[in-house]
Amino acid sequence: MQDCEYILGISAYYHDSAAALLRDGTIVAAAQEERFSRKKHDPAFPERAIRYVLEEGGITLDDLSGIAFYDKPFLKFERLLETHHAFAPRGLRSFLMSMPVWIKEKLFLRSMLEKALRGLERRDDSGGKAKRALPPLYFPEHHLSHAASAFYPSPFDEAAIVTLDGVGEWSTTSIALGKGNAITVLREIHFPHSLGLLYSAFTAYCGFKVNSGEYKLMGLAPYGNPHAARTREIADAIRGELVDIRPDGSYVLNMDYFAYATGLRMYEEPAWRRLFGIPPRTGEEEDIGQEYMDMALAIQMVTEEIVLRIVRTARELTGSRQLCMAGGVALNCVANGKILREGIFDQIWIQPASGDAGGALGAAQALWHIGREQPRSVSEEDSMRGSYLGPEFSRDEITRTCRRMRAPYRSFSSEKELCDTVADLLADGNVVGWFQGRMEFGPRALGNRSILGDPRNADMQKRLNLKIKYREGFRPFAPSVLEEDAATIFDLQSRSPYMLLVAPVREALRNPLPEDYDERDIWERLYFVRSSLPAVTHVDYSARVQTVDQKNNSRYWRLIEIFKQRHGCPVLVNTSFNVRGEPVVCTPHDAYLCFMRTEMDCLVLGDVLLHKNEQPSLAEKSDWRTQYVLD
Repeated sequence: MQDCEYILGISAYYHDSAAALLRDGTIVAAAQEERFSRKKHDPAFPERAIRYVLEEGGITLDDLSGIAFYDKPFLKFERLLETHHAFAPRGLRSFLMSMPVWIKEKLFLRSMLEKALRGLERRDDSGGKAKRALPPLYFPEHHLSHAASAFYPSPFDEAAIVTLDGVGEWSTTSIALGKGNAITVLREIHFPHSLGLLYSAFTAYCGFKVNSGEYKLMGLAPYGNPHAARTREIADAIRGELVDIRPDGSYVLNMDYFAYATGLRMYEEPAWRRLFGIPPRTGEEEDIGQEYMDMALAIQMVTEEIVLRIVRTARELTGSRQLCMAGGVALNCVANGKILREGIFDQIWIQPASGDAGGALGAAQALWHIGREQPRSVSEEDSMRGSYLGPEFSRDEITRTCRRMRAPYRSFSSEKELCDTVADLLADGNVVGWFQGRMEFGPRALGNRSILGDPRNADMQKRLNLKIKYREGFRPFAPSVLEEDAATIFDLQSRSPYMLLVAPVREALRNPLPEDYDERDIWERLYFVRSSLPAVTHVDYSARVQTVDQKNNSRYWRLIEIFKQRHGCPVLVNTSFNVRGEPVVCTPHDAYLCFMRTEMDCLVLGDVLLHKNEQPSLAEKSDWRTQYVLD
C-alpha cells in the first residue's frame, strides 16, 4: 500500500488544456498539451500531458486517489441556456450551432473524461487486464480553480484573492479571502459582464485574434498617444457607453454594443462604428494606423482603472496586506505593475500559469486542501519551484538527437566554460537558443526554453521579431536581470521571477526623446534608441521584467552573472523559444528544428553548443510554415 496520496488536475475542451500532478499536496509536475501535440492553445483532452506528469511522478492511473477537472459543465450549460433565453430571439444561429455539441458531448463531460482516461489506460496496459475502476472525478468551479491556483502555491498564509478572466460557468470576476487551507468567496461579477471579454472585444476590433492576441493589444498600447484628444475621447466613450464602472470596481457592460453572449462575434460592428468613428481593422495584414494604437491605449487605461478599483475593494473587504491573482486578465503585466506601484498591498503574488492551463493545477489543489481538508505548508518561497515543472532531457538524449540530425556539436564538461563561451557569443551580437532543464509551465519562457540576445544591441529587437520569431515588428521583448541588480536597472522594488510585472527603466539609463516623438510614425518611434538597453526598452520606457535568482535557476543566473562580469551588463534579452504560431519547444528535437528554420546563430542544448554555420541543410518534405496557424 502506497504511503503517498496523488491527485491529478485536468483542464481541457476550451483552450490551453493541461495536466498537473500533486503528491501529498506538493506539485510534482505540470504541463500544457500544446507542448507535446505542437498545436498552439490545443484544447483537446491532454493525453500526452497526463502521460508525462504520471511518468514524472513514477505512478499510473491506479495510484491516483482523485482526478479534478477545472470547472462544472452543468453550471456552464445552465449559463448557456439562460443567456440564450434572456437574449432571444437574438443568437438563434449560435444556439443552433452550440446545442448539438453540448447535448452530444459537453453535457456528458464525465463520460467523455472517463472514456478518454480508459483509452489512456488501455494503451498503457498491453496485458489486457480486467477493467478497473477509475479514480473518482471531481468538478470544482472554474473561478475556484483559478483562486486555488493563485493562493495555495503562494508564500502567504492569508491573502486577498482576485480572479479576472473571460468567463467560467457564471463568474467573470471574483474577490475571495484565502486563509490557511480555506478560500472564502466574498464577491463575484457574473456573465455577460466581463472585463476579460471587454478587453477581448477590443482585441478583435483592432484586428487580432481573441484568446491569443490580447497580449499584442497590451504591447500596442504604449504606441498610443496619451496626450491626443482621440485617446481621451475613446476612453471617455468606453466609460460613458460601453461600461458603467462603479467606485468599488464592479462594472456593468452595455450589451447593446456586444455580440459575444449569443453571437459569433465579439462586438456589434455598426454600434462601435457610430461610437468611435473608426472601422474595425480587417486583419493583421492591414497596416496598424495610429487610431488603433490610441484605441489600444484607451482600453488599457480603462482596464487598469477597473483593476485598481477591484483590488482596492479586495483590500478593504479582506483587510489583508497580501494579494494573489489568477485568470487571463492577471497576465496583463502592465496593470500588475500599476497595482504594485500604487502600494495598495505590501506583497503581490501572481500565478505564472494564470490562464486556463493553470486551472488544472488549481483544481487539484482545491481537491487536496478543500475536498480533503489538508493543511498548507507555507514558506518564504512559493511552491511553484520557479514554474519549472515540465519535462527534462538527459545529456544522452540530447546527444542522440544531435547524432540523429547529423548535427556537429561541441560538448562542454565545465559549466563555467560553457557560460563564458555563450556570454561572449551574445556580446558579439549572436542570437542564441537556450534549452536547459525542466520546461516552464505557463506562457512565459523563464530561461529554460528561451531565445537570448544582447539588450545593448540597437538592432536586436528588429532582428528577433523579423528574422527569428517571424512576428509583428512592434512587439517588445523582455529583459532577464539578476535579482540583485534589478532595482538599479528598473524602478522595481519587488521580485518578478515569472515575468508578470512591467516596470519603468531607470531615468539614469534613458535617452531624452525628441519633442515630436509622439507624432512620429510607429517605426520611427520603435527604432529610436531610448536607453542604453534599447532591445528591452519599450516606447514608453517600460519593460516586462524577469528577475533571475541563483536558487531557482542556477545555470541561467550564472550565464547572466558571467555576461555581467565579462561585458558589464547584468541583463539579457529573453523571448520564448518558438516562432509565431508555434508552441514553445519541448524536446531537443523541437529546439533543433526551430533553430534551423530561423536565423538563430547558435543553439545550446544542455551542455552542448551548436553553430548554425556548421550545420547540414535541413531536409523537409513540406514548408514548415504551413504547420502552424498564426496567432
